[in-house]
Amino acid sequence: MREDLFDVLHIYDSRSVHSFEHSFIELLQKFFHGASHVLATFDKPFQKDGGLKLLKGNLGKAIIKVSAVEPKFRVIEAPARVFTEQEEVKAAFEAGELFQDVIVVVRFQGPSANGMPELHKMTPFLGASQDRGHKVALVTDGRMSGASGKVPAAIHLSPEAMAGGLISKVQDGDIVRLDAEKGELELMVSAAELESRTDSPFPARTENLGRPIFSRFRETVGIAEKGAAAVNPMDIN
Repeated sequence: MREDLFDVLHIYDSRSVHSFEHSFIELLQKFFHGASHVLATFDKPFQKDGGLKLLKGNLGKAIIKVSAVEPKFRVIEAPARVFTEQEEVKAAFEAGELFQDVIVVVRFQGPSANGMPELHKMTPFLGASQDRGHKVALVTDGRMSGASGKVPAAIHLSPEAMAGGLISKVQDGDIVRLDAEKGELELMVSAAELESRTDSPFPARTENLGRPIFSRFRETVGIAEKGAAAVNPMDIN
């Protein structure tokens, strides 16, 4: 660990889980002193920007993790394939329908529609298509907790489909542009065409114990952009 990070991390006196006899900083000095290949220096950072970026455009706002995405895959303009469940993506992959340049759109996975579940199951399918030389990406109002890996994934899209976001009007074959370099996310469809379309209906889902139990939270939850909180901390006395 380098001295130039001591003040930033405020860990001079912190005790470590490894040993209560030595401070965290003492252990770091012992094992990682001078290891700039582990932690880059301020003057020679790994990259000039952080690993997350904000995307904005007519589809709304989303975040993307670019740290694991190669620069050549950070800009993609391709036809959309629209799904409402990650299991549908799996079925399309197994049918060989995703081995092409494609932007997979998975909607009705936002906080008020479905509680914003983890969508990690799609990553292997999209990664396999990318490995075959295709440009692929994911756009969803759902959530991924770091599992997007090498595939560009615009997640936490807000407003979500359930709230009337433009993602609810995307159709198969529409051209979508995702530019992680410029921070853009655009549905390349004319305003007149979009005006003529209606929002897609919420898909029928098999009821289980969880949906009725958590229905009240889905009804009151906020948008993903503001943390998808079911209770506003400012309202608590």
